[in-house]
Amino acid sequence: MERSRFSADEKALRRLLRDRRTRVGIRQVDLAKQLGTHQSFVSKYESGERLLTFVETVNVCEALDLDPVILLTEYLRRHET
Repeated sequence: MERSRFSADEKALRRLLRDRRTRVGIRQVDLAKQLGTHQSFVSKYESGERLLTFVETVNVCEALDLDPVILLTEYLRRHET
């Protein structure tokens, strides 16, 4: 299966992570600082210009104080509808 940055599944994952970031009031630049990277990293994965690896996704979750299991549960819940 070929991965596409613009598939509905990837968009749904990006939306969940972006919504969590904005809900907890963390700016892209602050999240990037917590991750030890640049603001452009956050911007690129949120816009779909870049795909996250599994490990990067877990790191983003941890920086957002989000249990990766909760993210997966929410993703699957939204995916079923």
